[in-house]
Amino acid sequence: MNTTPPALPDNASLFPVKKKSTRGFFPPTIIKTISFCIISLCILAGVVVSILAIWDFTRQDTLWRFASSFLVVAAGTMLFAFLNGIFGDRSDA
Repeated sequence: MNTTPPALPDNASLFPVKKKSTRGFFPPTIIKTISFCIISLCILAGVVVSILAIWDFTRQDTLWRFASSFLVVAAGTMLFAFLNGIFGDRSDA
């Protein structure tokens, strides 16, 4: 049994190597990393504010303002990351 691989044709360099196509207007890996960090910070800040409200360090009104602000920022970040994937360039060539 022969263990040597078959020889490549002489014109092998004429065929371009396809790159793995990424999809997104901005680089998806960067957007995912930034989105993860922002959403994680919103969750952490929401937990801290909730604990402060439970222990009466803040007013109840402050809790709802902070919580709704964090939810809006987190939702906006998720929406941006989603839309970046949908409306981004797709280069298949």
